[in-house]
This record gives sequence, structure tokens and C-alpha cells, in this order.
Amino acid sequence: MNKILKLTVVLFLICAVAAGALGFVNNLTAPTIEAQAQAKMAAAFSAVMQADGYEEVEFDADGFPTVITVHKANNGAGHVVTSVFSGAQGNIKLVVGVDPALTCTGISVTEHSETSGLGANAASTAEVGVKFREQFIGQGEGIALANNGGEIDALTGATITSRAITEAVAESIRVVKSLG
Repeated sequence: MNKILKLTVVLFLICAVAAGALGFVNNLTAPTIEAQAQAKMAAAFSAVMQADGYEEVEFDADGFPTVITVHKANNGAGHVVTSVFSGAQGNIKLVVGVDPALTCTGISVTEHSETSGLGANAASTAEVGVKFREQFIGQGEGIALANNGGEIDALTGATITSRAITEAVAESIRVVKSLG
């Protein structure tokens, strides 16, 4: 019995030291991680709509459950919508620019867990990803995939991802339209 108690105490001490070290490292790196996340979002905002700043605006969160935030560009160029949609392998978080004419000015995929070489191409900086995202620029309320009567060509082998991003852009346009 004494041997079991000794092993239990030793195991507890090892776990406590490991947990303490992990907590220390987390506290040490948290500000850097937060700064990188803010820089990533700022880059995504400026990629979809150029402005000196953005002000968060209220919207009907119950009516648009996939929308996370809506920001208005301070130069009157339009709105930037952050939303999250379900893709083929998990959630896709993206930023969409919508101008006053209710057309898309650009999209930026900020987080995803899509399959490499297929759905992940939507966020890629390679030609296939850039061409896919460029299709959305200038599209309005009737945006749809080509196989649904629209003008957006789906990524090869990634119809679910393409559909999710197309729906996210359409939802972004609808939420901006609801603002009046």
C-alpha cells in the first residue's frame, strides 16, 4: 500500500510541474498569439475592402446565425462581414467585402480545415485559389454556383467547400442589405 501511495504522489507532482510549465508558457505567448490573430484579421479586412478603419455595427444576429461580425468601412466603401460556414471537413471562417451596391468586393478565407489539394485550394495563394476567389468580385444577390444556374465555377473535387463559400458570400450580401 505504501508503494502505491508513493507512486501516486510522484505522478501527481510530475503532472503538477508539467501543468505549471504549460500554464507559464501559455501566459508568456498569449499576447503574441493575440497580436498575430489581430494582424491576420486586419490583413483580411484590407484584402477585401480598402479603408483607414472599420467600425463594428449591430445586425440581426438571430436572423443571420452564421455571421460573426459586421464592420462598416469609415470611408463609405461598404461593409466587411465575418462569418463561419460548415465545409466538407469542418468550419470555414471567411471575411467578405460588400460595397454599397450590394456586390462582393472580395473574399478572404481566414480559417479552415478543408482537405489539402481540394477544398483547401479556396484559401490558397496559388493560381487556382486566387482565380476561385476572384470569381466572387462584382457578384450580387443572385450569386450561385454554375451547376445551380449561377456564374461561380466550383473548385474541382470540392463542391461542398465551393457551395459553403458561395452561400457565405450570399449571406454577407443579405446581412448588409438588411442594414438598410
